[in-house]
Amino acid sequence: MTGPNPISQRRLFGRISIAGGNVLQTAGIALAFLSFAAACSAHSTVTAVVALVGGWALLYFCCHAIAHWLVGRILGIRFSFYTLGGTGNPEGYPIGLRWVFEHLPFFGVQTEKASMQNASRVAKAIMWSAGVTSSALVPTLGALWAWRQGIPWSKPFVVFALVWAAATLASNWTSRTGDYSKARRVLGKA
Repeated sequence: MTGPNPISQRRLFGRISIAGGNVLQTAGIALAFLSFAAACSAHSTVTAVVALVGGWALLYFCCHAIAHWLVGRILGIRFSFYTLGGTGNPEGYPIGLRWVFEHLPFFGVQTEKASMQNASRVAKAIMWSAGVTSSALVPTLGALWAWRQGIPWSKPFVVFALVWAAATLASNWTSRTGDYSKARRVLGKA
């Protein structure tokens, strides 16, 4: 999700219409579930692990911006377009990973200025919180499901997913550009 000075703070690769972005992200989430299903029926451990990691990554990359959009729309916030670009929260990553995440294709979503001005502070805070919350929960739930299905190496992967989710939440809470920080600021508690 992009904030008050959204476009200048992220390395952008392009823009996508709301309809196009919703289709791409929904397709990515569906492909993640197909990847998990493939991991369940894989005949080799390597194939199962690759499908597991691929499904988790698809969930991670495809659930964040669409969660902002979905929750925002429910709360009456309108959006102009999706962006595709590096993370909007580079300071949330350690130096070594920072460069990588500034160059990965994350979806972002741009709010309509008038809509945001008219939205309540609580609606804005909930909308900003929705993306990072889904980035932590959805992929982790996918990893937990994989473990329950007995996919090879899924138990240690659940540990990785839990640590990744905790780090995602913590970095967004403490970083000035993180979505939770934006939510706290709009509520006047930052």
